[in-house]
Amino acid sequence: MAFSSVKYFGLSTTFDPLHKNLFSSKPCVSSFFSKKIALPNCDKANNIMSKKPLYISAVSGFGHVNESKSRDPLVQCNAYEASRPPISIEFDEETQIVAAHKFKIGLYFATWWALNVVFNIYNKKVLNAFPFPWLTSTLSLAAGSFIMLVSWATRIAETPKTDIDFLKALFPVAVAHTIGHVAATVSMSKVAVSFTHIIKSGEPAFSVLVSSLFLGETFPLPVYLSLVPIIGGCALAAVTELNFNLTGFMGAMISNLAFVFRNIFSKKGMKGKSVGGMNYYACLSMMSLLILTPFAIAVEGPKVWALGWQNAVSQIGPNFIW
Repeated sequence: MAFSSVKYFGLSTTFDPLHKNLFSSKPCVSSFFSKKIALPNCDKANNIMSKKPLYISAVSGFGHVNESKSRDPLVQCNAYEASRPPISIEFDEETQIVAAHKFKIGLYFATWWALNVVFNIYNKKVLNAFPFPWLTSTLSLAAGSFIMLVSWATRIAETPKTDIDFLKALFPVAVAHTIGHVAATVSMSKVAVSFTHIIKSGEPAFSVLVSSLFLGETFPLPVYLSLVPIIGGCALAAVTELNFNLTGFMGAMISNLAFVFRNIFSKKGMKGKSVGGMNYYACLSMMSLLILTPFAIAVEGPKVWALGWQNAVSQIGPNFIW
């Protein structure tokens, strides 16, 4: 309970008015809002009141001193020190929004990683039975394009608003995307999926190299030093790979370079465009499909595909379609 004379003081013990000689018989007087209150043992009380102030956390009555109604009821006060208030953790709306945004991004990364693993495994199974990477790449782009067309038609996704300037800016990005996509599929058709992705993990080194040579960008020394273990790991994997294939190795390297240029073209050409990420990638896949289809026909051709299809179905059966 707080008292005031010149400054606020606090009692750190329970005062029972029934026991006047709690500390001694000598009374002590202190002012409380201009009222005089007698306290026992002035020295000890002042010593107590010089400590930290107390805050009242609960007030409850527990009866009267005697049966007379003229007396005020006794009051029990529960208090805690000012330096240790009750702990209450509350997050404002902005903090909650930031936390939800971080969780959302983490969920996107986890989903992308899981689906990428599944894609690579099934892609390798298809290529083992049907070794035509150009057609496999074309069908992958066709499947993604078809799914997005259905999403736009059913209003699951909002149809993007595009114009001729958007398509012009998208074209070099689509060319680089097509080269990188086909090169990675060719690599996986020749070597193990793990080896392809070990080589593709060197993409940051290509990004720094291309940005330095073509864009004139410079990076801090720690960035260059961080590339040393990446390049060393790729070189070690290439030297120790038991089933090393030059075509598979070059396909992964070309894919790295193509995707770096795709990122550069995308960053420079798509500034100020109002197309969202999912629709942007959908438009990119559709344009890549248009670019890739004639090349796939020229490199492999329908006759080769028909023979390969019959061979795959005869060996694996209808499960190959799945």
